[in-house]
Amino acid sequence: MTLNLTPDELLSTTRAVRKRLDLSRPVPRQLIEECVDLATQAPTGRNRQRWHFLIITDRDQRRIVADIFRRALATGGGQPVNDRDLRRMNAHPGSMERIYDGLRHLYDNIHRVPAFVIPAVEGRTDRASVLDQSMTWGSILPAVWSFMLAARARGLGTVWTTAQGPRERELAKALGVPSDEVMLAAFIPLAYTIGTDFKPARRIPRDEVLHWNHW
Repeated sequence: MTLNLTPDELLSTTRAVRKRLDLSRPVPRQLIEECVDLATQAPTGRNRQRWHFLIITDRDQRRIVADIFRRALATGGGQPVNDRDLRRMNAHPGSMERIYDGLRHLYDNIHRVPAFVIPAVEGRTDRASVLDQSMTWGSILPAVWSFMLAARARGLGTVWTTAQGPRERELAKALGVPSDEVMLAAFIPLAYTIGTDFKPARRIPRDEVLHWNHW
């Protein structure tokens, strides 16, 4: 099934889905392969095509990965938010409460998600320059967003998480990934959605993010 969405609707309603993932319905391999085919049409630096997509559907493997996901979340990490972050995060009352509620739901049910998508890229950015970082991430992020858009068009839900970050090498080892050469870029649950009526998110005003000619 492909949803009848205009390009603008597709772009504005591809949401981070946590509580509305259908945990009882498997995702056909063919649909995932279609999403990967579209993902690899994305731009890639120097046409090097260093992207990879690990798809985890085996029940035992999902339990192993789910355990790493939970322990990684408990680790925390990342830079602390500042006052400007907090203002933007709470610009619309209730938004962060819904996000945290969804995260708790995902934490409790991650082992039930029918498929995990773990995008990876050849090359590591540990202690890399801004140039090298931008070239590496610029060659995986567009592909992953294309995957997520393709999934939405097919009635599937995704959510980009960085839960693999604190235990990225442990996850790589569990999946047989050569972590000295390949970086796991994200951890994305994938499932059909419960309903397809997603709406655009409430964001801060355009004037706060749009800059003409100078900052």
